[in-house]
Amino acid sequence: MRVLIIGAGGQAQVVADILLRMQERDGSPHPLGYLDDNPALNGRSYIGLPVLGNLARLAEIDHDGVVIALGDNALRKRVYEEARSRGERLIVARHPAAIVAPDVLIGPGSMICAGVVVNTGTEIGANVILNTSSSADHHNRIGDHVHIAPGAHLGGEVTLGEGVLVGIGATVLPRVRVADWARIGAGACVHKPVPAGLTVVGVPARPLKRKLSRNTRETHKP
Repeated sequence: MRVLIIGAGGQAQVVADILLRMQERDGSPHPLGYLDDNPALNGRSYIGLPVLGNLARLAEIDHDGVVIALGDNALRKRVYEEARSRGERLIVARHPAAIVAPDVLIGPGSMICAGVVVNTGTEIGANVILNTSSSADHHNRIGDHVHIAPGAHLGGEVTLGEGVLVGIGATVLPRVRVADWARIGAGACVHKPVPAGLTVVGVPARPLKRKLSRNTRETHKP
């Protein structure tokens, strides 16, 4: 199976390594290289795979599937939807060193990196990143376009809505629900529900308080 990697940055190179390790184990897939809209990357090579041009070349290169290896959740969703609308096959990149229970459901285009552990009863949506050494305990529900960063951990029966970001080293305690497009800061410990679009940080996790700019403070002087 010939696979193109969308993106050529750090996340894409991690995915390239996953595909190469899968190839070593099973003889497939066969990663062809990267597509990236940054013209400065055209013609470069990363971990032995070339940058073949921009995303417009997707229709020109013979391939069997793609992986969208972009760390930004909103951008990854947009590119995913464009790819699906063109009939592209979205490949699951699953590192051989990941431990995934046999009954786990994995949506198309998801990436499961080295050292990940996913326990029984968990459902992983489409276009999800489970990054290096993260874990999801039993009966999690992980929505589409989620990114669980390196070393982050989910307790049992956690629910993550669409587009949630769980930062590096963060923990979500059992049975907590995190709504769509919420963001959990690095190292945070989430012990209660997080509303949609909210950013929480700290231990225990609390809403991020944004500092007013000097101009805003001047405007609000009594």
